[in-house]
Amino acid sequence: MKIKTSRKAGFTLVEIMIVVAIIGLLAAIAIPNFVKARTSAQQNACINNLRQIDAAKQQWALETNQKPSSSPTSANVQSYIGRGSNGSLSDCFCPQDSLKAFASSYTVGSLITTPVCKIAGSLSVNAHVLP
Repeated sequence: MKIKTSRKAGFTLVEIMIVVAIIGLLAAIAIPNFVKARTSAQQNACINNLRQIDAAKQQWALETNQKPSSSPTSANVQSYIGRGSNGSLSDCFCPQDSLKAFASSYTVGSLITTPVCKIAGSLSVNAHVLP
């Protein structure tokens, strides 16, 4: 007499738990790296904005024959920023600024000083300053 035993194909609970543990381990490694990459990208975007503002200040000074002690306003450098045909400042802001405005993100300063990010100052770990 033959006894038929049917064995259903599938995964055991232990195998599923091992796969879930491996996925959890990979997520624990990957998520901090994604956060670090996002912070680094925001910092680089802000520093590039600061470079553009500094270049706009210098170009404004050359074209209007200003003294090194002069302090341009945001309206003075607006046309030199290079954002679109009219040089709008509406998309020139620090990525970490919740107000998303130029005035709340940057201080233009005088010609002998570099522009400053108001959001992430020089005292924070992720400072947004020109090198």
